[in-house]
Amino acid sequence: MRAALIREHGGPEAIEITEVPKPAPQAGEVLVQVMAAGMNHLDTWVRRGLPGRRLPLPMILGADAAGIAAEVAPGARGVKEGDRVFVAPGFSCTRCVHCLSGEEALCRDYGIFGEHRNGTQAEYIAVPAENVIALPERLSFEQGAAFPLVFLTAWHMLIRRAGLRPGEHVLIHAGGSGIGTASIQIAKLYGARVITTVGSEEKAGKARALGADEVINYRQAEFDQEVLRLTGKRGVDVVVENVGQETWERSIRSLTRGGRLVTCGATTGYQGATDIRFVFFKGLSILGSTMGSRSELLRVAHFMAEGRLRPVIDRILPLDRIAEGHRAMAERSLFGKIVLTP
Repeated sequence: MRAALIREHGGPEAIEITEVPKPAPQAGEVLVQVMAAGMNHLDTWVRRGLPGRRLPLPMILGADAAGIAAEVAPGARGVKEGDRVFVAPGFSCTRCVHCLSGEEALCRDYGIFGEHRNGTQAEYIAVPAENVIALPERLSFEQGAAFPLVFLTAWHMLIRRAGLRPGEHVLIHAGGSGIGTASIQIAKLYGARVITTVGSEEKAGKARALGADEVINYRQAEFDQEVLRLTGKRGVDVVVENVGQETWERSIRSLTRGGRLVTCGATTGYQGATDIRFVFFKGLSILGSTMGSRSELLRVAHFMAEGRLRPVIDRILPLDRIAEGHRAMAERSLFGKIVLTP
């Protein structure tokens, strides 16, 4: 079968579109014929290499997929051959105290497809049956591959970690990113007032169409000053932070008393300056967040099925144009997700 494979870390040219053996599902697993595979910033980090971490290579990239259950191995329950499905991007032991309490990402054995084991950007992938979920009828395969990782991450950040409440003010960075487009919709679903940052007027219009109440072009204004202006110098209750070093200090300054900053990544660097006085004088909370539980993903899928949340796709590319997708993410020249068709 064809797959997007890296044998060593490097630039987009390190990705090979090559033939690899078709996986054979083991007991309790399902072989999924991948009809569409989503791209995430995680793919670029794995490709480049993560500082201080050794990843298993060679590796097939990709965490998101939607397709057809092609083969169901003995012991795999809840799915049958021919079902339309999508893949939950994270896996865990399913037995420890964290897994059983719905905190799967804290499991010592937690991993993500395309980072800790072969991923989805291939013609087939074998995954545990627990990772195979029915694809809502209203969603195409491309839409099914565009939402799992980013909507699960955004849901866990806003609802589980930050405890978002109706009427609160939320600052969402990078409103045109996968996490950003998901966070805007989830925050509005929960009755929040949304302020988001984008890098162009074109993206500003698209962010408003998704539901953002206020949009700040960070290339034209200092976002923390704009946040204070828009909130009457109060600040926001929650900041959704995945940019990192470039925005960190000003994100903390944007919070009101008792505010919560929740972070799931650091695309611009890992060293964020923190004036600790702001933290204790204002009673701030700084919360880390990685992925989420399958139960949360089922909630997201429920709202997808109802049409109250929707995937945002920037473009659909054939697998052999994957390098183009990596470059687009690096240049921030997209709004929403890139989906590959293997």
